[in-house]
Amino acid sequence: MIDDVLKLFPELKKNDFRILAGIELGMKDREWVPLPEIRRYAEIPIDKLAYRLDWMRRRKLVVGTLDPYEGYRLYFEGYDALALHTYVRRKTFDGIGVEIGVGKESVVMEVMKKPELAIADPEVYILKLHREGRTSFRQVRRTREHLAGKEHFSWIYAARLAAEREYDIMKKIYPDISVPRPVDQNRHTIVMERARGSELSKTLLLEPEWHLDEILTQIRKVYQKGIIHSDLSEYNIFVSDEGVQIIDWPQYVTIRHPHADELLRRDVSNVLAHFARKYGIERDLDETIAEIRSGGLTETVGTDLPADTEEEGEEETDDEPVGEI
Repeated sequence: MIDDVLKLFPELKKNDFRILAGIELGMKDREWVPLPEIRRYAEIPIDKLAYRLDWMRRRKLVVGTLDPYEGYRLYFEGYDALALHTYVRRKTFDGIGVEIGVGKESVVMEVMKKPELAIADPEVYILKLHREGRTSFRQVRRTREHLAGKEHFSWIYAARLAAEREYDIMKKIYPDISVPRPVDQNRHTIVMERARGSELSKTLLLEPEWHLDEILTQIRKVYQKGIIHSDLSEYNIFVSDEGVQIIDWPQYVTIRHPHADELLRRDVSNVLAHFARKYGIERDLDETIAEIRSGGLTETVGTDLPADTEEEGEEETDDEPVGEI
């Protein structure tokens, strides 16, 4: 649990982050990272290394095995600690608030950054921690096109790649498309502005026709950039008096994807079905899709991106003194 990480965070030492980063690096190539490999990266005496590994194991930051050799791997909580450490160093935020939501594939927290002027209010952001791969590696690989064909696969890779893809596409389409402003990204996490309004599924709209038109406008505008959300529903659309914002972009595809037509159709169908079910508003699916496509491509954001795969990047590691949250 992220709350457990926050309680432990002030107790973590500089060497602890070197140990965690060494395990992180080793997990790119193997399931269990051998003790000698961790020691090579951490560059600390074996007795101190063994003591700190045992300390972190008992606090569920890492897990170990003795079969067929002594090796370790990270729990999500250990990976969370590495990401938080980086954000502290970058001064992205300096306080964590309430947990906003927990889903199958992410945890969302409120975070704050102190203002430069004492009289100003703190900046409030959202910290999204991706959890892809936590329950089933096989299921995640089957449902994530960008993981197809990867020989080595771990939850670290799945979660980090999801965060990188989501942050990258949000930066490319913001502010032309109505998404929360992306602020920072590290490992399996993203920091962004909080979405305006409330979740569509939980809101009773006074002007549902207007909001439906606003949602379809955003779908059309992002399609004109060569992008399809591919997981759109009433659960990742936020609505307010000012308009709409769309969240949850890690599964986006480009219009070159072999199933692009099917995925666009599913996105639009989900939206139309919600408004038909809740408000009795009927729109023809084929006519709506034709209207979305009628604008053609105005930019080449989507055509410049891989259709369904991403190359694995290097992990960031940090050796600087730890801060506190």
